[in-house]
Amino acid sequence: MTPSSRETSGTASPSTPIAVVVQVVRGQAGEKEKRFTAGFTVGRSSECDLRISECCVSRHHLRVDFKGEQCRLKDLESANGTFLYGERILEAPLPDFAEIELGKGGVLISLRVEREALPNVEDAPPAQTQDISTETQIIRRYFDKEPSENVGEQTMMFRRAFQRVQKKKSRNYQVVIAMVLLLLVAAGSVIIYQTQKLKKLRATAQNIFYTTKSLELQIAKLEQIVLLNADPNQVAELKTKRQKLSDMEKEYDNFVKELGIYKKAPEDEQLILRVARAFGECDANAPKGFVDEVRRYIRIWKKTGRLKSSLDRAKQKGYGWLIVRILNDNNLPPQYFYLALQESNFDERAIGRETGYGFAKGMWQFISLTANQYGLKTGPLHNQGVYDPLDERFDSVKATVAATRYIKDLSASDAQASGLLVMASYNWGEGNVRKIIQKMPENPRERNFWRLLAYKDIPRETYDYVFSIVSAAVICEDPQYFGFDGLECPTLQNRGGALK
Repeated sequence: MTPSSRETSGTASPSTPIAVVVQVVRGQAGEKEKRFTAGFTVGRSSECDLRISECCVSRHHLRVDFKGEQCRLKDLESANGTFLYGERILEAPLPDFAEIELGKGGVLISLRVEREALPNVEDAPPAQTQDISTETQIIRRYFDKEPSENVGEQTMMFRRAFQRVQKKKSRNYQVVIAMVLLLLVAAGSVIIYQTQKLKKLRATAQNIFYTTKSLELQIAKLEQIVLLNADPNQVAELKTKRQKLSDMEKEYDNFVKELGIYKKAPEDEQLILRVARAFGECDANAPKGFVDEVRRYIRIWKKTGRLKSSLDRAKQKGYGWLIVRILNDNNLPPQYFYLALQESNFDERAIGRETGYGFAKGMWQFISLTANQYGLKTGPLHNQGVYDPLDERFDSVKATVAATRYIKDLSASDAQASGLLVMASYNWGEGNVRKIIQKMPENPRERNFWRLLAYKDIPRETYDYVFSIVSAAVICEDPQYFGFDGLECPTLQNRGGALK
């Protein structure tokens, strides 16, 4: 059976017809979405019903079999394996909705089972009988438009009278229809006007936001100068600019409330946009799919106890209040706290794998070069993958202060006040991310994470890194809402006001 015939003519169990809709979420495929009503195969070969041309996908990678009212997944001895929500499978039942990776971290596809209920026989309308009622005979005799033989004058009179009434009603209907059409045109005009007005308001919101970010950049650069010179005039100028920045942020808050971006949005979407804005991204023009992608990473966090165990460690060692206080003192969003979570799970003795720059060490995973640049002394064992008490990268306080300075420098320079670009730079390394970032115009409106998402050559590690931090920060905005009971987040008490 050819792929096209599988989509149109396949049948399932006669009791409940089903279909499977497959969407390629991540990866190169000839068709991003396809619907099947019979068993099908997925792979790189042209013989497969759904062809995905990625090197991590085997020629014949996966088969989905229809078994009555259920479907089953079967890995076809693929080289890189098939993973259902992170667990490798050989064969498994297909839930009504599932996300499957073809190769760990490789192509991501979603499968949705559609079920069509059969009509209830008891509810079917009764079959028409051949009996003709007396009313029917009257209608045919007196109101039939077709001429017939043996019709008397009285019958013709009834027919003519009925036709005049029908013409009058027809004219009335035409008037009503014309009025309805007029109202529809008027309503359409209002909708078009409101849509255009909303677009202009959103554009205004973006202008306010990115003007605010430009001022924030000026303040960051002025702070660097003040720290070097301590000029009283520059200190006064810095205070003036900070007050202006505060006023502009309030103006943007009020404008967003009037715009009503959050009024009809679900609670989780509001929290996601709030965190994106806290990290310096414009919530008024978040790209389509961003919210759903953060939701997907939240589901990944729910499958492991890593978030709770890491936050418990931070609480036991007093790192929560320490990191948040240092971030606040340096006018940085407290949500950067979750960057250390992603780097080391708040383990101050963490040692990363060896790279071309040596070993990354400590809670903030500094390599020796960056550590020395930001005032951390590396110990005699800096080039070995072991703990060294003389290495200041293992000092939680000094390392946090150094990390804060590093984050501020990244934000004030290439990242252009975009916190998510800062994260990408922190993870990817200066020598790589800046090759893409420096291609963007040097202003916050055109150099931000939304623009970086448009590039296809972002390493998967960096993509996962940024979305893992953002999703952890979102969860900690309201742990109970996301099903994380008992989770204590030090950023909760520093959270900004709700957006409405």
